[in-house]
Amino acid sequence: MLKVTVAVCAFVAVAAVAEAGYIHAPADYYHVPKYSYEYGVADAHTGDKKSQAETRDGDVVKGHYSLVEPDGTTRTVHYTADPHNGFNAEVTKSGHAVHAAPAPAYHAAPIAHGYAHAAPVVAHPHGAPLAFANPLGYGHGFAKINRGY
Repeated sequence: MLKVTVAVCAFVAVAAVAEAGYIHAPADYYHVPKYSYEYGVADAHTGDKKSQAETRDGDVVKGHYSLVEPDGTTRTVHYTADPHNGFNAEVTKSGHAVHAAPAPAYHAAPIAHGYAHAAPVVAHPHGAPLAFANPLGYGHGFAKINRGY
């Protein structure tokens, strides 16, 4: 009789736990990944211009991105990846490179009266930097670092 009572109590306990939601269905670890996204930036103030798009269906990934290089050309990359061929990318550049004109050469001013005065040395025109201080492993706050300037 004791064995039957223990078995019934165990069955009731398992049923109560399952109904309360503590037992979940097993996770699907073999789900085929599938997504698609794209984004772009076009900032007229900084001149930053780039975009990217990518899709994935299972083990096959396809996408492209483009960005403006510092010399003004646009780099575009189209890529694919799959288990059979691996990762493959095709890179192209478009536009004409524009380089800034070289800075003019500056020459030292002639020395007057046979000697020159050195300019004053300014080590830290904005004062010493602030740093985080945590003395002896307790407390917190900011402390000004004195580097002897």
